[in-house]
Amino acid sequence: MRFSLDTDTSKHFIKSYGPGWINVNEQQIRRSVVVTPERLITDWPPQTFTDLEGQHFETIMALEPEIVLLGTGDHQRFPHPRLIQALLTQGVGVEIMDTAAACRTYNIIMLEDRQVAAALLMIAAD
Repeated sequence: MRFSLDTDTSKHFIKSYGPGWINVNEQQIRRSVVVTPERLITDWPPQTFTDLEGQHFETIMALEPEIVLLGTGDHQRFPHPRLIQALLTQGVGVEIMDTAAACRTYNIIMLEDRQVAAALLMIAAD
């Protein structure tokens, strides 16, 4: 899916996505990624839902988001509560959805000038 919207080019905006890729400000990414308005972390270690560990969410916590959107790939899947406990105890909102929905939601929240982090696992390539 491709988005068409005028945005502040100094912020990271998810332009489009599809199976096996996400386009952030015209940079095509083919692995799991964390996107915030100011930062782009293209070496986020988990590549599949089953790879997720608590330390992966500690990396996100260091970004000091007010809300985290976890895109779990093709389908919405909920991680074990202990994995996101550090975020929740610090008052960070955590929303879990499939990656397509997380991409769309990130853009909306980012445009509201909120401190959002989207942690995105890739949609499976065909």
